[in-house]
Amino acid sequence: MKPLVLFDIDGTLMRSQGVGVSAMQLAFDALYPGHGLRMDGVPVAGRLDTLIWADVLRNGGLEPTEAGQVTFRERYKSFLTERLGSAIVRRMPGVLELVQRLHDKEESIVGLLTGNWPDTGLLKIATAGFNTAHFRVGAFAGDGPDRRSLPPVAMQRCEALLGRAPRPERTIIIGDTPLDVDCAHHNGCKVIAVATGDFTIDQLRPTGADLVVETLEDVDTIERWLLA
Repeated sequence: MKPLVLFDIDGTLMRSQGVGVSAMQLAFDALYPGHGLRMDGVPVAGRLDTLIWADVLRNGGLEPTEAGQVTFRERYKSFLTERLGSAIVRRMPGVLELVQRLHDKEESIVGLLTGNWPDTGLLKIATAGFNTAHFRVGAFAGDGPDRRSLPPVAMQRCEALLGRAPRPERTIIIGDTPLDVDCAHHNGCKVIAVATGDFTIDQLRPTGADLVVETLEDVDTIERWLLA
């Protein structure tokens, strides 16, 4: 079975000057005027959008509902689309070439494992210049209660695509936060921790990631490690 390589988005594939957080804040302001809902102090890095949204509501004394989440997602996507149009969106070093190689050589299955909702996550990577069709499977916010629940979802979707489930030890998650490392090892998967997000390489080393790197720029070395 080919290895399944799952990329996080924010801080791993790309960065966008905090546009996602600011678009969320605009959506809270638009949908809940007068409630003073603030994202300040709510953990964001490595967390699911569903949890971030619910935390902000509860901090403001409001109860999250399914209908409320649907409405919020629509408004958030609208603001995100608008703000991405004028933002400086940066791909992280090496990632475009790495994704392209893994896809073209067909020696692995490339996918996403991210805290973003599906539509807004794909919007982000498309804006950053990635071909979204290269990511054949994925697990997103809304697919489980926390990040630990996402790797099995991605593996199940890979099985539905190929007719055979990838083994956990042949599933590699690439992310920039300790939560990426935690969700991988909780499910018996391997993980590359890359210091292109909010955590330095010295902060990522103690997580016990299988490989810790400053960037993914050394594409040859990263590719060999993934396919070994």
